[in-house]
Amino acid sequence: MKLITMIAFTSISFSLAAQSANESAGVMKPINNLFDGMTKGDSALVRTAFMDGATFASIGPDKNGNPTFKRGDLNKFVTAMGTPHQGVYTEPIWNVKIDIDGNMAQVWANYAFYIDQSLHHCGVDAFQLFKGSDGWKIYNISDTRQQEGCDIPKEIQDKFK
Repeated sequence: MKLITMIAFTSISFSLAAQSANESAGVMKPINNLFDGMTKGDSALVRTAFMDGATFASIGPDKNGNPTFKRGDLNKFVTAMGTPHQGVYTEPIWNVKIDIDGNMAQVWANYAFYIDQSLHHCGVDAFQLFKGSDGWKIYNISDTRQQEGCDIPKEIQDKFK
């Protein structure tokens, strides 16, 4: 009887782990679409990552080093990503932490933002997502921005040399 109980428990544990991995992959899909769209300059792909009315906020120092809080606009951001610009935008992330509770998820990750091969800034991205009938969509992004003290993993730095 103990053997059957252990097998059942192990089976349930593996099933829950697989469901969790699938759900985590679903949560990351719009985030990956966002970054792929940014790199490709594809505003349509960027737009697929977001719910209508999504919000943006950035926290970082102003030119004098004072802390600032700025709100962004989804439509302006999407338009900017699809408007021809100099340089390729690339935003690798690492130390990704995903928390899911029902139809809400949060993703927290360190990032570095590059234009072509040059580091522009780094910080932390915090994404909040909602799972509706059309899957996971971002409803808020907040980030920090700094230009010094970036602790970027070597394997990421090596890609931009």
